[in-house]
Amino acid sequence: MQDKLQPLLSAVQRNCHISDARHAGDYTLCIYLLKMREYFRWERRFTFKDKLPESDVGDWLTQRENFWESIEDEPFIELPLDGEYYDPFDSEALNAALNPYDLVYSGGLGNRSTPHFFLGKLGHKDEQADFTVLVAENEYARDLTAPPAMALGSTIFIRRESLRRMIWEKIEEWQWSKLDNAMGRAIQSFNLEDDIEATLDDLTDTFVESVLLHEKGEVFAGKILGPEWEEMLAGLPHCKAEIMIRALRDHLADSLTTLPGLLGSGKDSSLHFYIANLPNMHKNISPTLIRAYESWVMTGKRKVIEELLPASKSHWAALANEMLDIYRRHPDDYAGRLQILIENSKF
Repeated sequence: MQDKLQPLLSAVQRNCHISDARHAGDYTLCIYLLKMREYFRWERRFTFKDKLPESDVGDWLTQRENFWESIEDEPFIELPLDGEYYDPFDSEALNAALNPYDLVYSGGLGNRSTPHFFLGKLGHKDEQADFTVLVAENEYARDLTAPPAMALGSTIFIRRESLRRMIWEKIEEWQWSKLDNAMGRAIQSFNLEDDIEATLDDLTDTFVESVLLHEKGEVFAGKILGPEWEEMLAGLPHCKAEIMIRALRDHLADSLTTLPGLLGSGKDSSLHFYIANLPNMHKNISPTLIRAYESWVMTGKRKVIEELLPASKSHWAALANEMLDIYRRHPDDYAGRLQILIENSKF
């Protein structure tokens, strides 16, 4: 990066650290330690071929946790660029200023309203009628979670380095047990025993399609649901109802773009990868999809999934509207009502 952009880089990474200080403890211990190992790998620029020095990882982990404790209560800082200071959540204004430098930035809220920030090299920009796609390559600043994709308004951010790292984490997790499951099927046609770096590039090229399709669906789902949906979600504490509502919206998005796109592409590995990354709540409220996937695995016939799509789209859209109606009628007491509704409306 250019020297004059170093203050910006430092400020973005500072905000990443503050977010981590507040939210890194949200993970279970096992997931937390796995993510911290990969964060160390990214920060110290080890490749996936390299064996991490365990003693160094342990010392770094202790130092990082002590550092987080010292900044946990600090506010997020503004970002300096060309003599101006930007709100760290004003991604639109920052990208207007940064894209000419071949940089891309994102600052937004993810699951559980956790703030996420990153600054990376802009690899590709695609402006379409309904959305703009910004694809980041190398990442210069990031937080622990580093979601591989995010839709903010009508802008879709795709982070190839984070997706590549997430795929590696999934592979490592699968290799502990090597179960005959969706993740194993997703990677079975790729050679993990040869050049892992080249294989990860191939996997990323293949699976980035799934990520982009979902984020496109998020944009379209947002247009269907409107701003009232976000107001409803923002009024909830972290609870089971919130997780269920987010899962429902994901299913709506996937019925709009992800599943039609994956089925149309004919890439079995991408469809397996999609199922492999469905969280448990998503599987719980959509048992029909899981049964259709299992039928496809057993018979090799995609038709059972294809036939599910029209009814799936109608179901999730109608259920979302019913939820918004409950929110309007019971603005002070809707969490439990929505949870019951979703539990009784599985598809």
